Amino acid sequence: MEQKNVLITGASRGIGKSAALLFASRGYHVFLNCRTSVDELQKLKYTIETLYGSTCDILPADISHSDEVDAMFQKIYHSWDALDVLINNAGISHIGLLSDMSNEEWDHVLRTNLSSVFYCCRAAIPAMVARQSGRIINVSSMWGTSGASCEAAYSASKAGVNGLTRALAKELAPSNIQVNAAAFGVIDTDMNSQLTEEERSALSEEIPIGRFATPDEAALMLWNIATAPEYMTGQIIGMDGGFL
Repeated sequence: MEQKNVLITGASRGIGKSAALLFASRGYHVFLNCRTSVDELQKLKYTIETLYGSTCDILPADISHSDEVDAMFQKIYHSWDALDVLINNAGISHIGLLSDMSNEEWDHVLRTNLSSVFYCCRAAIPAMVARQSGRIINVSSMWGTSGASCEAAYSASKAGVNGLTRALAKELAPSNIQVNAAAFGVIDTDMNSQLTEEERSALSEEIPIGRFATPDEAALMLWNIATAPEYMTGQIIGMDGGFL
């Protein structure tokens, strides 16, 4: 059987790192992307190659800029005809009042969380269409559905990801390409590391299951979406411990 491949953006930590390890353990060639934490990607590459014997490439790029995304995909297509799976995972948060947010902060969140998904999808789609197969999985958030106080830009960006997911799924269904999103709740990653112990405890009490999810649980959800029946497309799949 021909080896499959996956590109994971924001792979240096959290959900992206766990997903990279999981896909590698299942025999995938893994493309690892991040913007600045290249040392962490080098460590992850070493783990993947020594622990699982899988192949792996590091593709540092700031995917909030279209020219860097295009250059990244040129490197992919130098060795591979197309991606089998694209996981748009890179994202940042911004906590604060909307009235205190600068234009630059707003633009940074929207470019990183939403425009990057557009850029990566646009670069991946032609080769997927030519092969009439592919999976695109966008990492979203429950806040893209319900909105979060003091996280207006983040919520708006994830709502945009959800809309893009649904629309693109319809556009690509005739080409046998599935597009879905995972709308995660509170995951125990660095993005939530700014919370105090009191804040973590209070937030956990709001979650019916009583705890944060682990990155490994989120990675397993991404794997399940990547291997789901082809008929599943255009879905925003929630995993939030019953929060919503």
